[in-house]
Amino acid sequence: MKKRILISTDFSKNAQNAMDYAINLYKHDTCEFYILNTYSIEAFTMELDATTQIEVSKQKSVTGLANILDRLSIINDSPNHQYHMISERGFLIEKLKKIIDEQDIDIVVMGTKGATDSGTKIYGSHTMLAMERIRNCPVLAIPAKAIFKKIKEIVFPTDYRTVYKKKEFHYLIDIAKNNGSAIHILHILQKNKLLDEDQRNNQNLLKEYFKGLEYSFYELQDTKVQSGVNSFIENRNIDLVSFINRKHNFFSWNLSKPMVKNLTYHSNIPILALHDLRN
Repeated sequence: MKKRILISTDFSKNAQNAMDYAINLYKHDTCEFYILNTYSIEAFTMELDATTQIEVSKQKSVTGLANILDRLSIINDSPNHQYHMISERGFLIEKLKKIIDEQDIDIVVMGTKGATDSGTKIYGSHTMLAMERIRNCPVLAIPAKAIFKKIKEIVFPTDYRTVYKKKEFHYLIDIAKNNGSAIHILHILQKNKLLDEDQRNNQNLLKEYFKGLEYSFYELQDTKVQSGVNSFIENRNIDLVSFINRKHNFFSWNLSKPMVKNLTYHSNIPILALHDLRN
């Protein structure tokens, strides 16, 4: 089945790296890539009126996308890949949502930092907003230092408190199948506490969903969630972190903004934020 992939770019090296990663990840798939650049009025100057500024910004956007298309025609000769360049004026998140709906996008790919983000931050504001506000489409965030390699090890942290739907795991399962990945389901146990009946039932659901794949369950005790996940990433040489994005509970199970900050030194690990189909 053809995949429809939306990639956001601000023409930075980080965005280019995310694009290259996505193209390599889906190298053997039939794909339509929609590459989006959004623009707004440049900083006001006395020499240019608003209309002229908009035209200047639009031309920069169109020219930048044309340069990307030229580059892709050289580095990627896959007959299974088609590219659509989209230049839009407005706010990035709004335009992402619009194109997701109009083009029936399967997954959004973006770099974790933009051209103007602080060099000390791995996750830029646009990436955070995309993972938080895009509700009907997975978001794959690629750190600037991530170099594509076959995804062998995936970690999926969970507290087993949510009844997951199989459709929510479609793209995680797809990546695991295509790469022969092992999925590690990780739970951080509270001290002296065992899984209750509901948690065991939800664990069994994951067993059913991941049937036919290589998967395993891990439990860590007496540790904070963030430090436990980080330790697991280091010890298992994890290639991808995935989680379900719950409405009103961004990075569910305490995988909140502090979690992202604590993952910053894992600056080469992509994150796959899966969508919550019930919200």
